[in-house]
Amino acid sequence: MLAIIRRDFKSYFNSPIAYVLIGLYMVLLGLFFNSLLGYGVSDIMSEFVGIMNGLLLLIVPILTMRSMAEDKKNGTEVLLLTSPVRLTEIVLGKALAAFSVFMVMTFVSLIFPLIIIVVGKPDIMLIMSSYLGYILIGAVFISLGVFASSLTENQIIASLITLVSIFLIQNLDFLAGFFSGFMNKAVLWLSISDRYIDFSKGIIDITSIVFLISFALVFIFLTVRVLEHKRWSQG
Repeated sequence: MLAIIRRDFKSYFNSPIAYVLIGLYMVLLGLFFNSLLGYGVSDIMSEFVGIMNGLLLLIVPILTMRSMAEDKKNGTEVLLLTSPVRLTEIVLGKALAAFSVFMVMTFVSLIFPLIIIVVGKPDIMLIMSSYLGYILIGAVFISLGVFASSLTENQIIASLITLVSIFLIQNLDFLAGFFSGFMNKAVLWLSISDRYIDFSKGIIDITSIVFLISFALVFIFLTVRVLEHKRWSQG
């Protein structure tokens, strides 16, 4: 699995994709950060990380679209599926490689809270919990993107599936309004936005952490099932 992580992680930086993503990400964050400077120091970081969450709709589809689709397009998928490595390790390796790039981007973005820490006295716990929530949500969306990439060899289609899926997940609160009774409560229970509220207030809720990790693992499980189906069909 470590070999897969290293190979895929390096592939991001051997092509322009990682550099373009990080550059675009930082430019957008810089613009939003500048527009938020009028807020009080105690409020700006929760607002800022909320914007970072919104940018996942743009970043994650581009980051994950090649994770599985590229192997299928290049014909290397067969080698992976017939290798002695377990399918779970293949999926986790690819997901963790994309997540590692995401963490590089997240680390670079720390320049903005550092600026706030230097010029003011922000709530450090609020910053930490907001970033923790952001990282967990990023893990969910990345696992979703890897799953979408396993469904097709076309990277554009994979990115579109991921984009639409993330958009729907980010707007489950709105979609819940179309239901009533049990269905309304069920959709709201699945809402990631609601889970993030506590993090944005400086509250680290173990229940929400477990929920988000479980959400990510569901997509990992589904991706493994897709690969299992492909392995049996080729056998």
